[in-house]
Amino acid sequence: MGQEIDLKPLLARIADALDRLAPPPAASAGLDEADAFVWNAERGGLDPVPEVSRVDISLLKGVDRVRDILLDNTRRFARGLSANNALLWGSRGMGKSSLVKAAHAAVNAEIPHSLLLIEIHREDIESLPRLMTLLRHSAHRALIFCDDLSFDHDDTSYKSLKAVLDGGIEGRPKNVIFYATSNRRHLMPRDMMENERSTAINPSEAVEEKVSLSDRFGLWLGFHNCSQDEYLGMVSGYAAHYGLNDEPETLRAEAIEWSATRGSRSGRVAWQFIQDYAGRRGRALD
Repeated sequence: MGQEIDLKPLLARIADALDRLAPPPAASAGLDEADAFVWNAERGGLDPVPEVSRVDISLLKGVDRVRDILLDNTRRFARGLSANNALLWGSRGMGKSSLVKAAHAAVNAEIPHSLLLIEIHREDIESLPRLMTLLRHSAHRALIFCDDLSFDHDDTSYKSLKAVLDGGIEGRPKNVIFYATSNRRHLMPRDMMENERSTAINPSEAVEEKVSLSDRFGLWLGFHNCSQDEYLGMVSGYAAHYGLNDEPETLRAEAIEWSATRGSRSGRVAWQFIQDYAGRRGRALD
């Protein structure tokens, strides 16, 4: 009978080598570190955002009705009352994402540290169930925000979102709410839905599955193109806030010319004009 070989030292060296090659465990930020985070899907953790890029809610003009609805919904959720997921849809540049961030700031100003803002990127939607699991047993209330959410051909990640928002045996955690912005009311391109009608065995059922995603949002808040008066009101609001309204006629004329060169009027165009207007006058916007 041959001499037995002791494999324990060899196995121990292999285990040590594998430990050295393995990446360190992901360190997720504590939820007390900040009021805002970005979901890092790759490592399954939250990255704190010390300072959120946003404007004060008082500067958002021309969206008074949807502003009040979203603010009230967010305030109720922060106080532990019933509230709905919200889909902010419509024209580009009309302040959809700005309103979400401003509402979060306004509510936290009223009720300090009552609400976390957690941004999830569109391409990470499939990891949303992991984020929900992370937050489910937390004492914090969290507003999960996805900007510019939409789905294209052959994209099935919308099913993960449907399951999290309403479906599944666990359902959405009571301490989590989901806000999304999109240029599309139903989050799907029109030609995608028409293609489903033309190729499906049961066209109505195929389209219904995709359209029903937007039904998971209790609030549909529409943002539409603004009139010239609304656009000039946005410009005047920014100008007053930053002390740039010393020449109102010049401000008005240049704002109209700026929108004409851009071929559109929106809150984004108004803000871009104010940045240019202030810069040409040697002013910095704090």
